[in-house]
Amino acid sequence: MLDDSLKERMDAYRVLLLWQKDGSFIKESGLSPFAMELALGVCRRHLYLQYFLKTLVKKMPSLEVATVLEMGIFQMFFMEIPDHAAVSTSVELTKAANLGEGSARLVNAVLHSARRSGLPALPQQRVRRVSIESSVPEWLVRRWFDIYGGDRAESLAKATLERPVEWIRVNLQKTSAPVLAQKLGLTGASILYDRYIQVPEDAKLKPILESESFAKGEFSMQNPSAYEVVKLLDLKPGLKVWDACAAPGGKSALMGEMDSSLDILASDVSAFRVEKMHDVVDRLGLKNVRLECIDALSPQQSKFDRILLDVPCSNMGVMPRRPESKYRITQDSMKELAELQYGILESASASLVEGGILVYATCSPDPLETTQVVNRFLKAHPELVKRGEHVLPGAQDNRFDGFFAQALERKKV
Repeated sequence: MLDDSLKERMDAYRVLLLWQKDGSFIKESGLSPFAMELALGVCRRHLYLQYFLKTLVKKMPSLEVATVLEMGIFQMFFMEIPDHAAVSTSVELTKAANLGEGSARLVNAVLHSARRSGLPALPQQRVRRVSIESSVPEWLVRRWFDIYGGDRAESLAKATLERPVEWIRVNLQKTSAPVLAQKLGLTGASILYDRYIQVPEDAKLKPILESESFAKGEFSMQNPSAYEVVKLLDLKPGLKVWDACAAPGGKSALMGEMDSSLDILASDVSAFRVEKMHDVVDRLGLKNVRLECIDALSPQQSKFDRILLDVPCSNMGVMPRRPESKYRITQDSMKELAELQYGILESASASLVEGGILVYATCSPDPLETTQVVNRFLKAHPELVKRGEHVLPGAQDNRFDGFFAQALERKKV
């Protein structure tokens, strides 16, 4: 039977293999806090760790052994783990994963070599250096250089390595931020908009999420960027609202908490994701949020006063939170996403009443997914006009997720 320390490393190892083989999202794996920090950290620095590893071996080992080595190197250089512990637990992990005695000896030798050699020198060429140092694919770094210039591109790349700040969104229908902060032992934590509590860096998330307050629906975890997006809808009592790409349901729940008189339809194309949203709505006790499985690309008979389109995107604005997205996107997939985003905007906008407001939002700052989609749409649909735009900071302030949001209003005839 594995001890707790080795079990956590084995869990992180398995999740990292699943990510590399199947593209699974690490955050959705249910890991312990230590295992999650280890898995996400290795994922964030994957290209750098591979580069480091190539300086230590003549031939790259198997995916399984390379993953153990990346975990070991990460613990030695980027976590507060003593070198001897990082080496010994990596060797034990190799044995526990049945990778063979030869692989265990290799892991031991390579990690000792890494400790002796220290961090490797980086290439001189700037794009290549930024790509390796920040573990962002070179084509994407070059794109950022072209769009934003070198300094901002480098800042964006470095920001993908940051651990995101966690925020609690208080359900004001059930409690207040100061009261909840006291209950959770977070007295003195920053409070924003009277409903968001910034979780201190040294606070443990596990007891917070296992608290009675969470079970009673007194709060959810959500970045305040969501509130900035929702504000653009200019919600009024009694309006009919459609959140057309709602999963995992955070913004629908926020709107439901903000005003119980709103009639909110929260939908998603995935029946599985809609089912998971039921847990959120039920836990929070929201009676004004209806859930349905709907393809936003399909025309709808119903009309709505407000429509929120938080469309599928590359996740470039939330890479610290979803580091897998750095390696998942390609130039072709971005073009495909832009077409999908345009299609959703065109189809869903037909359900907006005269004088109604639609907000098009992406957690990506890239023009291909943001301004280009909106401008193309407005050229084809002059009956809608811009009403307000919000670009959230992301890399400029790591407390917030990077979001683009554009409000559009249907003209009254």
